[in-house]
Amino acid sequence: MNLEDVKKALDQPTYETIQPDGRRRRCVWLEAAQRWLRIVVEADGETVHNAFFDRNFRP
Repeated sequence: MNLEDVKKALDQPTYETIQPDGRRRRCVWLEAAQRWLRIVVEADGETVHNAFFDRNFRP
């Protein structure tokens, strides 16, 4: 995972959901890693709270 991957998840998420606390979960498939990257973004839509490979995500 690198900064370009996180930017891709921010700008072009494949899936996005909003948590009850207002944070947004955004997921994107990374072909090079053969994994789903999930980022959790604060309610402002810009601040990344967390970023990780989500092995349990199913589209």
